[in-house]
Amino acid sequence: MRTYLLLTLALGVSVCVTLQAAADNTATKSATRVVLSSEVKWEPLNPARGDKSPKAATLWGDRKGSVPTGFLVQFLDGFSSPPHIHNVSYRGVVISGLIHNDDPDAADMWMPTGSFWTQPKGELHITAAKGNSNLAYIEIEEGPYLVLPKEKAFDSRERPVNVDASNIVWLDASIITRYDQSETSASASEPRVAFLWGNPQGDQLNGTLIKLPPEFTGRINSSGSTFHGVVIKGRPQYQVSETEAKTLEPGSYFSSEGESIHQISSKTGRESIIYVRTNGKYDVIPERSKM
Repeated sequence: MRTYLLLTLALGVSVCVTLQAAADNTATKSATRVVLSSEVKWEPLNPARGDKSPKAATLWGDRKGSVPTGFLVQFLDGFSSPPHIHNVSYRGVVISGLIHNDDPDAADMWMPTGSFWTQPKGELHITAAKGNSNLAYIEIEEGPYLVLPKEKAFDSRERPVNVDASNIVWLDASIITRYDQSETSASASEPRVAFLWGNPQGDQLNGTLIKLPPEFTGRINSSGSTFHGVVIKGRPQYQVSETEAKTLEPGSYFSSEGESIHQISSKTGRESIIYVRTNGKYDVIPERSKM
């Protein structure tokens, strides 16, 4: 059976959520890329299953190549796969609907929006979905991503993890900020973070979730050589230029290379959750209250 873990984040990690006043936008945005969920190209995840296959849309990388890749997977209501394995391990975050991913004989664990799971290569499992709209973000460190029959199962010595959204631990920004609270405004728009995987020290790869409260306005400063952000919940606005902002529906994606600034807001009256994969530090900086 799969082990269900409660995610925690050590106080000494270097993912820095700061509440300082927003400074002038001096970092380059030339390497920034924004892809709306309405713009992605869908194709069968497993062509061998024909119309019964879930659909996949690559956001970055190459699912059919050998490089790290992030892609969306869309399931029909009532989908249930036969027992199978994959040749590579993957991570997943539920964007919409309910998704079950576990051993063939395991009791149902329907994971809602914001849940996180990992699937080791070689381990036999099934994947099922229910709901009017079932969407997940999947990430691999190497490819190609293949679906293989149960007869090819093997033990990779990795162990799977399923974490329901209700078990993810969110930390107040003040817990890991590099600045004293006295240096910040009294704004109620305080972001939160949750650690999912990897090591956020130095320039090592890691994955986190950012939660932006309703009415948030600010920016995400990235210092890593790579930054990938996928909208899991909400409809945040991304400022692509001084005069243009794009609404990022769930499944939308933005990225950058090198030191970059992502100006973002969550003014729809509801919170936004963004999955972030990066290999460096980043800061989430709300603007000061104008009161």
